[in-house]
Amino acid sequence: MKPMTIRPILTVPNKILKQVSKPVEKVTDETRALMDDMLETMYDAPGIGLAAVQIGVPLNIIVMDLAKEGEDPAPRYFVNPEILELEDEQKPYEEGCLSVPDVYEDVDRSIRVKLKYLDYHGKEITEWADDLYAVCIQHEMDHLKGVLFIDYLSRLKRNRAVKKVQKAEKLNAVGA
Repeated sequence: MKPMTIRPILTVPNKILKQVSKPVEKVTDETRALMDDMLETMYDAPGIGLAAVQIGVPLNIIVMDLAKEGEDPAPRYFVNPEILELEDEQKPYEEGCLSVPDVYEDVDRSIRVKLKYLDYHGKEITEWADDLYAVCIQHEMDHLKGVLFIDYLSRLKRNRAVKKVQKAEKLNAVGA
């Protein structure tokens, strides 16, 4: 078994984040190794969800862990996820993103979604996601389509968010 690797997370305005991810033909050991790296990267960040494209691999893969602080980790893996149904009712939820660090804004999302995906072992799962799980899966699946949560904001707020990330990265580069 290969050791897990923490990979760099791409940040806006990196063009790779706007790419549409490709379906995974089959869940293999290589796919699982990528998911392990993604999970390690997400925990290190720290975050609750990560799409493969965020580490520069434009494949339809998401990892997530919604366990609260003090709870045992509960990693979840989604290969080729599809939303089958969206509940009409939406509510705003304050979102953040590892690719847009330190920016938090409200985004309206469906409160419940039915999804289908392959798990870590390639088994097909169909289930309903509610609340934070529903919000997170919609956010991460947007990444697979090249959409960031800031794309739902006004142009002014979106531009401000990108400038804030670029400024922070410049300051970090100077301080490094």
